[in-house]
Amino acid sequence: MMQSKWKLSGLAALPTALLTALPAWAQEATEAVTEAAAEVVEAAPVSGLDTGDTAWMITATALVMFMILPGLALFYGGLVRAKNMLSVLVQVTAIAAMMMIIWVFYGYSFAFGGSDSAYFGGFDKIFLKGVTAQSESGTIPEYLFIAFQMTFAALTPALIVGAFAERIKFGALMVFSVLWATLVYFPIAHMAWDPNGLFFGWEVLDFAGGTVVHINAGVAGLVGALVLGKRTGYGKDNMAPHSLPLAITGAGMLWVGWFGFNAGSALGASTSATLAMLNTFTATAGATVAWLVLEKLFRSKSSALGAASGIIAGLVAVTPAAGAVGPVGAIILGAAGSAVAYYFVSVVKVKAGYDDSLDVFGIHGVAGILGAIGTGILASPSFGGQGFGGEHTMASQVYVQALAVIITIIWCALVSYVLFKLIDKVMGLRVSVDAEREGLDLTSHGERAYHS
Repeated sequence: MMQSKWKLSGLAALPTALLTALPAWAQEATEAVTEAAAEVVEAAPVSGLDTGDTAWMITATALVMFMILPGLALFYGGLVRAKNMLSVLVQVTAIAAMMMIIWVFYGYSFAFGGSDSAYFGGFDKIFLKGVTAQSESGTIPEYLFIAFQMTFAALTPALIVGAFAERIKFGALMVFSVLWATLVYFPIAHMAWDPNGLFFGWEVLDFAGGTVVHINAGVAGLVGALVLGKRTGYGKDNMAPHSLPLAITGAGMLWVGWFGFNAGSALGASTSATLAMLNTFTATAGATVAWLVLEKLFRSKSSALGAASGIIAGLVAVTPAAGAVGPVGAIILGAAGSAVAYYFVSVVKVKAGYDDSLDVFGIHGVAGILGAIGTGILASPSFGGQGFGGEHTMASQVYVQALAVIITIIWCALVSYVLFKLIDKVMGLRVSVDAEREGLDLTSHGERAYHS
């Protein structure tokens, strides 16, 4: 009986003992879980990806693609004669597709391959070696950065087409585009945008491609127009645009796509992106109004072609400055770029007598040069301008801007000239006179844009 009571009293004490020990066990368990979690966190890589930035950059990349197709294709297509409409569409499409392939093969590596060189990105990322779905570039996946920059590489050689439209062989153009991108576009892109690049080290302000895209394309276009010579019947035959509605529609599409081009160059959904977006509105508005006013003053009528030209001039002029100037400064820059481009295509080009078919140099080249140098004048640290690190005075900023422009012009002109001459020797650049008179739609592609 005593033994039974002892057992019962022991059982009665067990809950008390358990309750007394429970806090200690709980603390030990919590410490063990915390230590295990800390080890997991320590072992896991810390990701800097931002979903908002990623979503915006996907959108921006699609917008830049929209600039190429259908924007640029329709803009150029509407400006040429009806018999060459399809040839321009095919040229823009084929160049864009080819550039995307070589960008993945070696272009990305040549521009952003991680080399310490000030001029060349290196071979480390050939065929995107080492890049995975988990690779990051700032706050976005590296694959997305690759895709965004790929659209720039696809657009730039396609812009050159307009300078010698209606007279170049399709095969020769494709060969030139590949070689030109390899020897001109990729090195200049590295110099301007890679942290180890020459221009980047000088703190040159080129937010979205004043040197890389527009000056490059304009200079190459001018060299091509001079090497190929004038179109058959230039100055005698009617070479007016066959469809201004298509041209101004294409220009409007370019304006829309340019929001991805400029605001996307902030590489995230940031205050810099919103400033670039607003500047893309205001600079283009200022440029369009300026061109139309100049036409009214000097030609008595403002034209649809003038409106389209003003749109492009403003977009080009603000490209290097989009994230470095204020909205009022953007209006001034757009209007100035438009005025200089207007003078160049209506006076200088006529006096010089060369045939830049769609004014690639007169608008992209000239407005691009003014925009790049004007960025140094109008940039403000409060908007992210004047050498990002704030080391430059206005004078020194203008100096490095001008130096980058001069280097781009010289390198692009020399390499473009050599490539055009070499390709002309090997396979010929220009179609025959008969093919040109019949139109490249039929003679180069076996199709007609329109059937009566």
